[in-house]
Amino acid sequence: MLVQVFDSVGEGTGIRWLADSKYLVYPIQTIVCAGVLVYFWKCYDFAPAGLLFAAGIGLASLAIWIAPQLVFGAPQRLDGFNPEIFGEDPLIYWLTLGARFTRLVVVVPLVEEIFWRGFLMRYLVNENFSAVKFGTYTPLSFFGVAAAFMFVHSPVDWPAAFATGLLFGWVAVRTKSLFACVFAHGVTNLGLGAYIVSTKQWGFW
Repeated sequence: MLVQVFDSVGEGTGIRWLADSKYLVYPIQTIVCAGVLVYFWKCYDFAPAGLLFAAGIGLASLAIWIAPQLVFGAPQRLDGFNPEIFGEDPLIYWLTLGARFTRLVVVVPLVEEIFWRGFLMRYLVNENFSAVKFGTYTPLSFFGVAAAFMFVHSPVDWPAAFATGLLFGWVAVRTKSLFACVFAHGVTNLGLGAYIVSTKQWGFW
């Protein structure tokens, strides 16, 4: 929402940070969300379990995301958050790329898994979600969260997002570990980040 507001205000001004504000908003978002995570860290149970299984699910999810372009010849997604626009300034380039990877691999998996599997999947079992054991399965909570996870992505990503939601839900149900879900999500996103940089398909960010 902030990106849309700043872009509309900055359109035609010639000020890059306003006219294409994602390069400013996303790093700030990363810092703010990371700070909130650190502040509330003691509230979460990150006991690791089933990490090998989680890593396998993360790689399977990665394959689902990149298969349309890599295997089936779908159009490449070249438009998006491109740090190479700062190529003439190595410091800004590496800071921008580092912030983007921090957001992708650390902040997003933590924030999303705390919400989707840590909160909503339990809330759909019982409104008193803190009384529900992590990884508890019901059809509504399992498939409902996968569907909600799908709808917050762009329509072009709905098939991959729904499949990924099911796989990450499977990690939750099987391992009973929030950390395993975060780890699986992080593996997927790390691989996706490497794919993005190597193929320059910035639309996957």
